[in-house]
Amino acid sequence: MSMRLTTKVMSSFRLAVLQLQVGSIKADNLSRARRLVKEAAGQGSKVMLLPECFNSPYGTNFFSSYAEKIPGESTQVLSEAAKENKVYLVGGSIPEEDCGKLYNSCAVFDPDGEIILKHRKIHLFDINVPGKIHFQESETLSPGSSLSMFDTPFCKVGVGICYDMRFAELAQLYSRKGCQLLVYPGAFNMTTGPAHWELLQRARAVDNQVFVATASPARDEAASYMAWGHSSVVNPWGEVISKAGTEETIIYADIDLQYLADIRQQIPITCQRRDDLYAVTSLQDRSG
Repeated sequence: MSMRLTTKVMSSFRLAVLQLQVGSIKADNLSRARRLVKEAAGQGSKVMLLPECFNSPYGTNFFSSYAEKIPGESTQVLSEAAKENKVYLVGGSIPEEDCGKLYNSCAVFDPDGEIILKHRKIHLFDINVPGKIHFQESETLSPGSSLSMFDTPFCKVGVGICYDMRFAELAQLYSRKGCQLLVYPGAFNMTTGPAHWELLQRARAVDNQVFVATASPARDEAASYMAWGHSSVVNPWGEVISKAGTEETIIYADIDLQYLADIRQQIPITCQRRDDLYAVTSLQDRSG
């Protein structure tokens, strides 16, 4: 009995999603993030997720003035927060400047405060919904060009940023490479948020039999770009197991990897795929 209990404990961990209120003062955003990391650690969280563009307002007119190197000021604060609280911290995203180019980048930190991953948003948010929203990230940002995964003692985690979530192939590749949790810092807006935010998370979770977590900024009705909010965690059955409202908050989810294994056994799509008829492949793997 004790062996079974030990196994059960090792197969679960607490995830925290920090829905941060983001303002125009970078130092305030960083201070608030640090405080929420500490609060979540006090509730037993071992892995944490911050929102997209957590250190600056979201918008093409803000990216260049808030951009930093990585490592830099914002990542130093996150490094210290991860180390002080002994957690894995997925640092949302920040505008990153590198060799004259700007990227929307997510740094991930281990419990020693070391950067173990940097994901640059692969798919840039260039959309035009007449009469509702027009946005062109490519006016200022350059796209990333690599898949991004990291290991924890609990499970392997795949990282995407916001618009990356719309591309099912990325999630499929992460799942096939062993990821059991996919995290997407994001900032869907008041048009795409109510229509697709939860739908996409549930689709990625069910298609790949993984947990999916998203972190949005809290909604600021005075902002030029208003985020939808509603940060969420979805389980491999497609159920929303934790969901925020629109205000600044922390949501928690106990990630049960035995439950994930059970779902994969009950509906064994992994071994039922027709690899003789179709495949989703990483061209990076092929070239390597």
